[in-house]
Amino acid sequence: MSEIIKIENLKREFVVGDEVVRALRGLSFTINQGEFVTIMGTSGSGKSTLLNILGCLDVATSGEYYLDGVSVKDISKNDRATLRNRKIGFIFQSYNLLPKTTSIENVELPLMYNREVSTSERYKRAVAALEAVGLSDRLKHKSNQLSGGQQQRVAIARALVNNPVMILADEATGNLDTRTSYEVLTLFQNLHNEGKTIVFVTHNPELAQFSSRTITLRDGHIINDIQNNRIVSAKDVLATMPKEDEQSV
Repeated sequence: MSEIIKIENLKREFVVGDEVVRALRGLSFTINQGEFVTIMGTSGSGKSTLLNILGCLDVATSGEYYLDGVSVKDISKNDRATLRNRKIGFIFQSYNLLPKTTSIENVELPLMYNREVSTSERYKRAVAALEAVGLSDRLKHKSNQLSGGQQQRVAIARALVNNPVMILADEATGNLDTRTSYEVLTLFQNLHNEGKTIVFVTHNPELAQFSSRTITLRDGHIINDIQNNRIVSAKDVLATMPKEDEQSV
């Protein structure tokens, strides 16, 4: 099985005034194709710094990061942006959808930067991605016409449209109510079952039971890296919950 992420002795330091803040203190781990990994830690553990490096939004002070076999450390900012666009699908807590634009327009956005994809192909792929997350009846709805759960599904479709090697989720259920959270987790588990590589960054320890592996950070160190052999089905949990009168997703 191929390595999607390979981290070797990764360190990230920031200078704040006269002080050096060591956010990451020599992390080493790999994530293979098809894994669903939760990266967990409280505020100040280093998980946001690691998220930014994994997402090619920041670079390490020292150490190596290979994304799908490419060393991120030495490539230019422009090449890093291209790598980010082609290899990573981002999903954020706050959805980050463009206001007053339709679901299709939001999902097409990552493909706008890929000159190899024609306008008709872009539209076709956006429709397919929205259908994959159960939003075939919301293609032309604007962001402000969608519930929180529907907006997050649009964000997931946008993350999928470029067929990335990795989906990187940052507190992706953080703004959702309990039932909608389980609906979105069910979608993540379905993607995992289809072979997608998912890295889910969260401070919520309850989410670890739904992934195949959990890496826990504290003070810039990895304190646990545990395989989960008893993955809880979000779909089964959802089936036990009372249905609400109004449709949330």
